Amino acid sequence: MINKKQNKQKIIIFNPSIEDGGVEKNLYLITNFLANKEKKIYLISSDINRKNKFSKKIDFLYSNHFLNSNSGRYRKYLSCLMTLVRTLYNDKNYLVLSFQANIYCIIICWLFNVKIIVRLNTAPQGWDHNFFKNKIYNYFIKKANAVLVNSKFFKKEVDKRYGIKSILVYNPFNFKKIKKLSNCKINNLYKKDTINLISVGRLTDQKDQITILKSLITIVKTKKIKLIIAGKGVKEFELKKFSKENNLEHCVNFIGYKDNPYPYIKKSDIFILSSKYEGSPNVLIEAQFLNKYIISTDCPTGPKEILKNYKNSKLIKVGNFKALANIIKNFRKKKLKNNSYFFPGLYKYQLYFNCNKYLKIINHLQKK
Repeated sequence: MINKKQNKQKIIIFNPSIEDGGVEKNLYLITNFLANKEKKIYLISSDINRKNKFSKKIDFLYSNHFLNSNSGRYRKYLSCLMTLVRTLYNDKNYLVLSFQANIYCIIICWLFNVKIIVRLNTAPQGWDHNFFKNKIYNYFIKKANAVLVNSKFFKKEVDKRYGIKSILVYNPFNFKKIKKLSNCKINNLYKKDTINLISVGRLTDQKDQITILKSLITIVKTKKIKLIIAGKGVKEFELKKFSKENNLEHCVNFIGYKDNPYPYIKKSDIFILSSKYEGSPNVLIEAQFLNKYIISTDCPTGPKEILKNYKNSKLIKVGNFKALANIIKNFRKKKLKNNSYFFPGLYKYQLYFNCNKYLKIINHLQKK
């Protein structure tokens, strides 16, 4: 039971820049779950246009300071951090759950003596690049009241690097919704006599889609290949240019960001993740749920753990386009084993089970 004192303490969810990725899917599910559990939720974000994704019980806190029509992530961070400072200055009766700009959030909460939970989304290799930054991060991450990670390998890496005891909470998935969405009709871009590939993710250096394109250069000379790249990002022009220069335009389709990528994944033969680093990539779990053959880089962290018991998969080294090409060349279309919507290894990612862990952690800190 939640006592009256706990009910009075409000929760701030801090996520300044709501983009189009796995983190955002988790944000929607977790925040709405907490709001439906009679928690008073305030969301600090600059992306007020995403309000329709959240329960009507959730109040948005935001300002337009430092923002303009083309504001990037760091302007949004600054605007929302100022909103957080102003909010805590007026009322310290909050608990903060941070999804972004975690160290800045920790410093502010530490100064105001407010409890904070931080959720790490990406392996340290993605953002901890120099000695000075490492020292700052190492010092302040210990000030958080709880640090959440979403895979075993991620936990091992974080605990060792920063000398803390993080809490493992797997990403929650609404599998019923994914199944329903995967049956939606789309314009079929695939052909039966072709090996149909798909990659879903932001077009950034981290996701390294250039490795997939490099793998196709020799394959297309002997095999019929169709690659769909779903996503948007700063590397789009570079990827399209590479595709054109290497005569791949006839077999590569850039379809942009899709709010519902599941029908495209379902109709594909092979799902490819080419990332240099991750946290726990949602797309591998979704592709596994849709019973796809998966090729993934063995990047830090997540893929090896997710695909450990999934037989219809291969791991390759980061950037190894030759190994990727070889697997695609030798792929034979067939009905995959475990042809069901729920592979046993996916049970630990169920929606209620993992969202309820967030609730328990929050309740525990509110009692202290």
